[in-house]
Amino acid sequence: MKKLAEMKCLYPAKFHENLRAMVNYAAETYGTDTAFIIKHKVKGADPVYEHKTFIELRDNVNQLGTAFLKRGFQGKRIAVTSKNRYEWMVSYFATLGGIGICVPLDKGLPYEEMESSLIRSCTDIVIFDDGMKSMMEEIKANDRTQVTTWINMDESEEYLSVPQLLEEGKTALAEGFDQYLSLPVDSKAIDILLFTSGTTSMAKAVMLSQHNITSNLYSLQRSEDIHRGDVNMSFLPYHHTFGSVGQMLMIVCGVTTAYCDGIKYLQKNLAEYKVSVFFCVPLLIESIYKKIMATVKKEGKEKTVAFGIRLTKFLLKFGIDIRRKVFKQIHDQLGGNLRFVISGASAIDPEALQGFIDLGFDAVQGYGMTEASPVISAEHPKFRKLGSIGRAMPDVEVAIEDPDENGVGEIIARGPNIMAGYYENEEETAKVLAGGWLHTGDLGYIDEDGYLFICGRKKNVIVLKNGKNVYPEELEMLIANLPYVEENFVFGQPRHKDGDEKDLALVAKIVYNTTYMKDNYGAETPEQAEEIIRRDVDKINETVPVYKQIFRLIVTDQPMVKTTTGKVKRYEEVKTL
Repeated sequence: MKKLAEMKCLYPAKFHENLRAMVNYAAETYGTDTAFIIKHKVKGADPVYEHKTFIELRDNVNQLGTAFLKRGFQGKRIAVTSKNRYEWMVSYFATLGGIGICVPLDKGLPYEEMESSLIRSCTDIVIFDDGMKSMMEEIKANDRTQVTTWINMDESEEYLSVPQLLEEGKTALAEGFDQYLSLPVDSKAIDILLFTSGTTSMAKAVMLSQHNITSNLYSLQRSEDIHRGDVNMSFLPYHHTFGSVGQMLMIVCGVTTAYCDGIKYLQKNLAEYKVSVFFCVPLLIESIYKKIMATVKKEGKEKTVAFGIRLTKFLLKFGIDIRRKVFKQIHDQLGGNLRFVISGASAIDPEALQGFIDLGFDAVQGYGMTEASPVISAEHPKFRKLGSIGRAMPDVEVAIEDPDENGVGEIIARGPNIMAGYYENEEETAKVLAGGWLHTGDLGYIDEDGYLFICGRKKNVIVLKNGKNVYPEELEMLIANLPYVEENFVFGQPRHKDGDEKDLALVAKIVYNTTYMKDNYGAETPEQAEEIIRRDVDKINETVPVYKQIFRLIVTDQPMVKTTTGKVKRYEEVKTL
């Protein structure tokens, strides 16, 4: 069994036994520094910005937790669902301060899945915001869950609200009711139930402990250059471990967090808050990079940028880094302060990642899954290899199980960050945690320098009649490089309608950008767009072996069904074809 080299511990860090200790540490260390910037939009006037300090974060957590305790919520299961916002994190931390089990839920779930998740998790209390109110009212009216208490994060006359509970807790603490502050917290107990954002089947409920989370935080602190004074843009959803643990990393490192107003306002928000660090999904980096290069092309500066990249790469060999100066105009488009971008949740196009690096941004990618709390391996600007997803996080073991003649096998991992199992699903738990290792379901290999490379999902591998294995993600990456491609996925389909079911052909479904097609190719109709795409896919086919060539195309301008982290739900997509 070949094991992955471990990431070096590059930065000093302190381990926190639980999340209460982490929040207290941040308050004691960063004090009146701004932890969160909250924008309040005022109709007909400029927005008002509220700054929450690290001390206020701790105090609000203690106030809400105290109110929970006084109202008898201890031992309850508390679901939290809303857009990313300050009250989400306060509710999460308050619940995990010795009150009960927290169940983060995706606000984007359709009604049936939301109700099912509440039922399956045996949730007693739901904390939501105004945006979720109508769905919560319907769930409440149907009365199929065991929820007894409904709490609105916003001011509310109809429901108990977080502002009301904060006042209750503040008053109780002032009157000497301080039991919440010393409630025992068992860091290794299961107190987080987190539903996976599955792309092929019903989501499973992952059982995590605070020790799982804080262990991964400790590894991240020692591996990535994030520090006090940075400004973070909250973008990834908090119900996803990459989003919530990324947010906790910002808190423990003393970073200020601002909230994105939405993807179409991203560029404006980066400048508005002078964002310096940013956690995001590959789709976003790839989209930003495509827009940058489209602007470069439109302004006729392709040769200038190409020369600048050659020059700065040459100077880097001598330790001279002038990339931010040479590409200042590009940096200014993204606010001028952005220095570090971390991509996760799925594989990123190496061309886009290298492009970001060439332009003077420190861009790295991490690899993990909910079951690993979440990071298994990651890059660092000093330790990376293009196309790789880096080395194992400190304290995490990564190996390749049953490698084939090319060294490709299933990626497995073990460490303090690995889940206890799936809630009420012993069969799946036994499969995934066989032999004491987390079986990721991803196929990959480790090169001679100890770097990990992913080939694709085990369940996505297309086995052709001739015995050849095709990893669809490899082809999807090539297709994604086409400038007009919004998203795509590759799958196997019988070559002939009534033929041998094992005789599979490769099919690519491609979603294209109509505006880009019209502006750059003059394609006015779907037929014209499809002709251009077929021509370009034929060129891709010329670069790969015959057995990897795309046989059939499905072209559309309509977005695919995706998870909230941007992964295509392959199973649902194939069902519709």
